[in-house]
Amino acid sequence: MNAPSDLSMKTDEVLRVELEVFRREHRDLDAAIQALVEKGTGDQLTLQRLKKQKLRLKDLISRIEDRLTPDIIA
Repeated sequence: MNAPSDLSMKTDEVLRVELEVFRREHRDLDAAIQALVEKGTGDQLTLQRLKKQKLRLKDLISRIEDRLTPDIIA
């Protein structure tokens, strides 16, 4: 997750590509967390670290989606 925090400098096309990459990473982390929980092989520190990383990705995904979604004034 080496994305700069300033999304305003990126084009919409770049943001769309990054969005798909981050969504895939988020799904992969979810699967990894689930596998560790089911097998019982993950220690609490590892699970906590993976969950934090997943939450950071979710926040980044939300920011990108907000940037790509046009404001509609009703």
